[in-house]
Amino acid sequence: MATAVAQAPGASGADLLHEKAAGPLQVPLPAPTSDSRPKERPTLTEEQQQKYDWLLEQVKAWTEIPSTKGKAGPLTDSEKFWLTRECLLRYLRATKWHEKDSEKRLLETLTWRREYDVEGLTAEHISPENETGKQIVLGYDKDARVCHYLNPGRQNTDPSPRQVQHLVYMVERVIDIMPPGQETLALLINFKQSKSRSNTAPGIGLAREVLHILQHHYPERLGKALIINMPWIVTGFFKLITPFIDPHTREKLKFNEDMAQYVPAEQMWAEFSSGKLEFEYDHSVYWPALTKLCAERREARQQRWVAGGQQLGESEDYLAGAIEVGVAGPQVIETANKVEAVEKKVEEPTEVITPAPVAADDKTVEVKVEPATAAQDVVAAN
Repeated sequence: MATAVAQAPGASGADLLHEKAAGPLQVPLPAPTSDSRPKERPTLTEEQQQKYDWLLEQVKAWTEIPSTKGKAGPLTDSEKFWLTRECLLRYLRATKWHEKDSEKRLLETLTWRREYDVEGLTAEHISPENETGKQIVLGYDKDARVCHYLNPGRQNTDPSPRQVQHLVYMVERVIDIMPPGQETLALLINFKQSKSRSNTAPGIGLAREVLHILQHHYPERLGKALIINMPWIVTGFFKLITPFIDPHTREKLKFNEDMAQYVPAEQMWAEFSSGKLEFEYDHSVYWPALTKLCAERREARQQRWVAGGQQLGESEDYLAGAIEVGVAGPQVIETANKVEAVEKKVEEPTEVITPAPVAADDKTVEVKVEPATAAQDVVAAN
């Protein structure tokens, strides 16, 4: 059985290793192999940098996110956290660097995220959809992309809005654990039939809805899509939906190829191609492990965002721990550390001193020593 021993940049403590177990792996892998690395991002041209700067200034000037469903309002902290430098650049690339189109698309996505309640999708709500392991987040490809497996033959529910929510929820979890320098995912789809399900093609209506969400609200997130075991009915299905797939996405689709070209064999599920990773899906083990891993990585990023001054356009590499300083520079982090130190001091129990009785009136005088000045005042003095 293959086990992962590589440390992902920014991974911590218990994330570093999976001990070799007696049986197949049943939990997500926390890190890519040591020789799996993201491709270096291209440097922005002067014109591209100007377009990015323009878009960032527009975002900073937003006073309200529109909604026709009663959810209009100013940006929330979680939305500001979502609006990273790389996020803005993804929308610029998706609109071929048309600044106004990218701003429009960003606002549409923020409206959709509110109205669809993306952040309100919980592990408990989605859990019934994944009881058979029809979607699995497991391992990384050779470019350190998180591998997201789709197994239509394990379908266990009837078509419903929750099926689409399931995919959205899993894509969000993939994003939670992306290593530094990587912002795309690898989609691995196995249309292998099962005893309970011979037709593994989704309905056209459901497929179009999913395509719309992924193309419009997760632009530039698909790095590679590897598709195997396509029966004739699925081939026909792809011919039907091809007109709805943009040309840039179509170039990333690979059909019935040896996936070992793209994914290290030791991190590729043995059910796929020439994978050597023995993995067995047990919902009671895998689901809480995935939930915990993603929550820890997400919380670590959010803490770094706060320490960096809660900046719009923050660097995702900084949030992932790959670099020490965010877009606001080192002074913001130093100030945040001073505030934290002073706040801890302020929270300490107040010392009460009771001196000896005063002879003049034979009364005991209680003297209360007040804590230091407020944290912000101490930092301001520096």
